[in-house]
Amino acid sequence: MDQDILTDPEILAFVKATDAAYPPEANSASPAENRTFYDAMCTRFKAPRPEGLKVRDAHIGSVPVRFYHPQESAQEGAQDPADRPFLLYAHGGGFVVGSLDSHDDICAELSARCSLELVAVDYRLSPEHVYPAALEDVAAVWQHMARTGRRGLVMGDSAGANLVAALCHRLYRQSARGPLGQVLVYPALAGPKSAGSIESRTLHAHAPMLSSADIDHYLALYLGPEGMTAGRANDPEVSPLEAEDLSFMPQALIVTADIDPLRDDGKLYAQRLMDAGVAATWRNEPQLVHGYLRARHTSRRARQSFEAMVTALCQMAG
Repeated sequence: MDQDILTDPEILAFVKATDAAYPPEANSASPAENRTFYDAMCTRFKAPRPEGLKVRDAHIGSVPVRFYHPQESAQEGAQDPADRPFLLYAHGGGFVVGSLDSHDDICAELSARCSLELVAVDYRLSPEHVYPAALEDVAAVWQHMARTGRRGLVMGDSAGANLVAALCHRLYRQSARGPLGQVLVYPALAGPKSAGSIESRTLHAHAPMLSSADIDHYLALYLGPEGMTAGRANDPEVSPLEAEDLSFMPQALIVTADIDPLRDDGKLYAQRLMDAGVAATWRNEPQLVHGYLRARHTSRRARQSFEAMVTALCQMAG
């Protein structure tokens, strides 16, 4: 069905090019094989960094990070980027694949376009490091950046969107100050308690780029056998959609791909945020598929979606 309703020639070409480097069976391969496929695919789509951007690798505690510093504007009266909020970015990859390099060009463009210092987090991956390792790494970087009282924004795609949404729940539980805003891109947010009733998980179960079976597989690797049997999958730090109270969450832009089993995770989360009185916008992208950020230079639809994310970040930071 999904192959029939996907008609945009630019996205069809993107899916074909992705499958050539990262075939569907890579999702169920061993973690080492999966990472090899994924890295090759990300290299295939990697764009050059914008000129003038200062980039450095560092560690915050034991967590590897990459800082992106935009070029200071020469315009009189322009705000120094260091005086603006920082942006924490958590990459996608099902908690199993991805790195500082896999999303380097995306982070570089966001930093340059929004004139924000961006810190990308190279959190520990599953199954070698199960929950809560990845979330603890993201939280450690946030706490370090916010320790001086500086405000920040959070953004992530797919599993990374899950982690930054979960971070907001953790900060609330700890009575710590949370982000000014969040941008969640095709996020995975539902636990087993809700997933069975989510329409897109069935309607797009066999979508290009990501299937419903892939989602279940990655969640099981993220939690490990003990986590699955202990029922942690429905904890808001794992599945934010399962939270009873969302009134404390920061303003949000939630962007989903229409041909994606995760589409309605974002739709339902945005509605629940709005019902709780939180300023939230849900933007669903027709004809787009999971992982389309890598198509922003080859697809008009993906490019327009990326522009909307940039605009939202600038407004949240302003």
